[in-house]
Amino acid sequence: MPKSTLDRPRTQIAPEPSLEKRIRRRFSTEDKLRIMNEARACQHGELGALLRREKIYHNQLSDWRRELTEYGVAGLEKSAPGPKASKTPAQRRIAQLEKENSRLNRKLEIANDCLELQKKAFAMLDRVSNGNEV
Repeated sequence: MPKSTLDRPRTQIAPEPSLEKRIRRRFSTEDKLRIMNEARACQHGELGALLRREKIYHNQLSDWRRELTEYGVAGLEKSAPGPKASKTPAQRRIAQLEKENSRLNRKLEIANDCLELQKKAFAMLDRVSNGNEV
Protein backbone atom coordinates (compact mmCIF):
# COMPACT_ATOMS: atom_id res chain seq x y z
CA MET A 1 0.00 0.00 0.00
CA PRO A 2 1.44 3.42 -0.97
CA LYS A 3 2.38 5.91 1.71
CA SER A 4 0.27 8.95 2.24
CA THR A 5 1.64 12.26 0.95
CA LEU A 6 0.57 13.93 4.18
CA ASP A 7 3.15 11.98 6.20
CA ARG A 8 6.11 13.12 4.05
CA PRO A 9 8.33 15.94 5.32
CA ARG A 10 8.44 19.15 3.31
CA THR A 11 11.45 19.20 0.99
CA GLN A 12 11.10 22.74 -0.27
CA ILE A 13 14.12 24.89 0.53
CA ALA A 14 13.80 28.57 1.25
CA PRO A 15 16.76 30.65 0.01
CA GLU A 16 18.71 32.60 2.57
CA PRO A 17 18.94 36.28 1.57
CA SER A 18 22.44 36.72 2.98
CA LEU A 19 23.78 34.06 0.58
CA GLU A 20 22.13 35.52 -2.52
CA LYS A 21 24.28 37.14 -5.19
CA ARG A 22 25.01 40.75 -4.34
CA ILE A 23 24.59 43.48 -6.89
CA ARG A 24 27.36 45.85 -7.84
CA ARG A 25 27.42 49.05 -5.82
CA ARG A 26 27.30 52.33 -7.67
CA PHE A 27 28.70 55.50 -6.22
CA SER A 28 27.36 58.88 -7.25
CA THR A 29 29.73 61.71 -8.06
CA GLU A 30 28.86 63.37 -4.74
CA ASP A 31 29.69 60.16 -2.83
CA LYS A 32 33.03 59.84 -4.61
CA LEU A 33 33.93 63.45 -3.85
CA ARG A 34 32.87 63.06 -0.21
CA ILE A 35 34.96 59.90 0.25
CA MET A 36 37.99 61.50 -1.43
CA ASN A 37 37.70 64.58 0.82
CA GLU A 38 37.47 62.37 3.90
CA ALA A 39 40.48 60.36 2.69
CA ARG A 40 42.44 63.58 2.15
CA ALA A 41 41.64 64.65 5.73
CA CYS A 42 42.69 61.30 7.25
CA GLN A 43 45.71 61.18 9.51
CA HIS A 44 48.32 58.44 9.33
CA GLY A 45 46.62 55.05 9.86
CA GLU A 46 43.04 56.28 9.54
CA LEU A 47 42.66 55.60 5.82
CA GLY A 48 42.18 51.86 6.31
CA ALA A 49 39.30 52.43 8.70
CA LEU A 50 37.65 54.78 6.19
CA LEU A 51 38.03 52.24 3.38
CA ARG A 52 36.55 49.48 5.55
CA ARG A 53 33.66 51.69 6.64
CA GLU A 54 32.83 52.62 3.04
CA LYS A 55 33.54 49.04 1.89
CA ILE A 56 35.83 50.07 -0.94
CA TYR A 57 39.36 49.12 -1.94
CA HIS A 58 42.36 51.41 -2.07
CA ASN A 59 42.64 50.99 -5.85
CA GLN A 60 39.08 52.32 -6.26
CA LEU A 61 40.10 55.44 -4.36
CA SER A 62 43.23 55.73 -6.52
CA ASP A 63 41.18 55.38 -9.71
CA TRP A 64 38.77 58.09 -8.56
CA ARG A 65 41.66 60.41 -7.75
CA ARG A 66 43.23 59.78 -11.16
CA GLU A 67 39.91 60.36 -12.95
CA LEU A 68 39.42 63.60 -11.02
CA THR A 69 42.87 64.93 -11.95
CA GLU A 70 42.65 63.86 -15.62
CA TYR A 71 39.03 64.68 -16.47
CA GLY A 72 37.74 66.81 -13.62
CA VAL A 73 34.39 66.22 -11.92
CA ALA A 74 32.89 64.96 -15.21
CA GLY A 75 35.38 62.07 -15.12
CA LEU A 76 33.81 60.79 -11.90
CA GLU A 77 30.39 60.28 -13.47
CA LYS A 78 29.32 56.72 -14.09
CA SER A 79 30.29 55.40 -17.49
CA ALA A 80 29.38 52.19 -19.24
CA PRO A 81 31.62 49.25 -18.27
CA GLY A 82 34.25 48.09 -20.69
CA PRO A 83 36.30 49.97 -23.22
CA LYS A 84 34.84 52.89 -25.13
CA ALA A 85 33.54 52.11 -28.59
CA SER A 86 36.07 53.11 -31.23
CA LYS A 87 33.35 53.79 -33.80
CA THR A 88 29.96 55.43 -33.64
CA PRO A 89 26.92 53.39 -34.72
CA ALA A 90 26.86 55.32 -38.01
CA GLN A 91 30.53 54.50 -38.66
CA ARG A 92 29.90 50.82 -37.90
CA ARG A 93 26.94 50.83 -40.31
CA ILE A 94 29.06 52.49 -43.01
CA ALA A 95 31.80 49.88 -42.54
CA GLN A 96 29.22 47.09 -42.75
CA LEU A 97 27.74 48.53 -45.95
CA GLU A 98 31.18 48.98 -47.51
CA LYS A 99 32.03 45.37 -46.73
CA GLU A 100 28.77 44.18 -48.25
CA ASN A 101 29.37 46.43 -51.27
CA SER A 102 32.82 44.95 -51.89
CA ARG A 103 31.41 41.42 -51.54
CA LEU A 104 28.66 42.15 -54.06
CA ASN A 105 31.16 43.79 -56.46
CA ARG A 106 33.26 40.63 -56.30
CA LYS A 107 30.19 38.50 -57.10
CA LEU A 108 29.40 40.80 -60.02
CA GLU A 109 32.94 40.47 -61.39
CA ILE A 110 32.65 36.68 -61.22
CA ALA A 111 29.27 36.76 -62.98
CA ASN A 112 30.65 39.05 -65.70
CA ASP A 113 33.66 36.75 -66.18
CA CYS A 114 31.27 33.80 -66.55
CA LEU A 115 29.27 35.70 -69.17
CA GLU A 116 32.44 36.56 -71.10
CA LEU A 117 33.47 32.92 -71.00
CA GLN A 118 30.05 31.82 -72.28
CA LYS A 119 30.20 34.36 -75.11
CA LYS A 120 33.61 33.04 -76.19
CA ALA A 121 32.40 29.44 -75.99
CA PHE A 122 29.31 30.22 -78.12
CA ALA A 123 31.46 32.10 -80.65
CA MET A 124 33.80 29.10 -80.95
CA LEU A 125 30.84 26.71 -81.35
CA ASP A 126 29.31 29.01 -83.96
CA ARG A 127 32.56 29.03 -85.96
CA VAL A 128 32.83 25.25 -85.76
CA SER A 129 29.22 24.72 -86.84
CA ASN A 130 29.58 27.18 -89.79
CA GLY A 131 32.81 25.60 -90.92
CA ASN A 132 34.91 28.68 -90.35
CA GLU A 133 37.65 27.09 -88.29
CA VAL A 134 40.57 29.20 -87.33
